[in-house]
Amino acid sequence: MDARIREIGEQISRDYAGRQVHLVCVLKGGSFFMCELAKRITVPVSMDFMSVSSYGSATKSSGVVKIVKDLDEPLKGKDVIVIEDIVDSGRTLSYLIDLLKDRHPASLSLCTLLDKPDRRVVEVDVDYTGFQIPDEFVVGYGLDYDQKYRNLPYIGIVELD
Repeated sequence: MDARIREIGEQISRDYAGRQVHLVCVLKGGSFFMCELAKRITVPVSMDFMSVSSYGSATKSSGVVKIVKDLDEPLKGKDVIVIEDIVDSGRTLSYLIDLLKDRHPASLSLCTLLDKPDRRVVEVDVDYTGFQIPDEFVVGYGLDYDQKYRNLPYIGIVELD
């Protein structure tokens, strides 16, 4: 996993050479990935955090998106990269991307550690992907099940009875 995150950091550094990137972390799951990724980006980096929910305590997206914590800084004129732990149905990210576009960033990209394309209901353009995974419920490295298992140093599959 470390090698792949390093590769993404190198790609972002090349793509944004001579510019500063503003990373927007989607909490809580994206925080582990964003911290590791930011250390591997060589262009100047600023960060902000946003919490958006569509799960609650379920294992499947509810389809209802709500902003739990909004950004602290305006995005106007910034090169923004949204950092997400996993892209699943696409509902949450589609909503979030549309919301952030309305804030007039200079550019807006999406970076995810995991992409689960088999679950996609709403199409989203992912610019940087760590790994594509099958339709399994996963935890660890920031991903949780009912707020548990985020701190696992690896990604594992949850087998529900």
